[in-house]
Amino acid sequence: PRALGARSIIGDPRNEKMQSTMNLKIKYRESFRPFAPSILEQFKLQYFNLEKESPYMLFTRDLEEEFLVSKEVNNNLSNKMDLLNIKRSDVTSVTHVDNTCRVQTVSKARNKLFYDLINSFYKKTKCPILINTSFNVRGEPIVCNPEDAFTCFINTDIDFLVLGNYLVKKNDMKSSIFKKFKKIEFLPD
Repeated sequence: PRALGARSIIGDPRNEKMQSTMNLKIKYRESFRPFAPSILEQFKLQYFNLEKESPYMLFTRDLEEEFLVSKEVNNNLSNKMDLLNIKRSDVTSVTHVDNTCRVQTVSKARNKLFYDLINSFYKKTKCPILINTSFNVRGEPIVCNPEDAFTCFINTDIDFLVLGNYLVKKNDMKSSIFKKFKKIEFLPD
């Protein structure tokens, strides 16, 4: 029932606006809804004091204090909803207002492709975490095939679509072409 690196929408957890952007422009749901961090397994102890694997997002853990913005900033806010509009951690888009996260650990043995993607992100940014949420919009099931994926892609503000070894960039598509379609028909091989 969860996106575990396949049929996923992923994003940069460091971006303060990513949580509200993904919720409002892609998932079409309330801006405060949290997203899960997918983390390279070797960093689980450092970021979440998590000793065991959590490959299915079954555990909620506090983000370690060294990655939080000063607690004084958080304690001075009278309304916890205001926390959504400030940077509360180094990975603010996957940190709930109570500083917890529903963690997915990713190992090379369990999911090499997703591990390699997160590891590439880590090599560029020094952040071993990506936002990971199911590839669907509110009220719809998770995408099941390339047609579903493309339909969801063209009807949301998702920037890129990766299908196997193919990359589709929304900016490269002519908006007059893809906005006309509600459902795309794929030709058989």
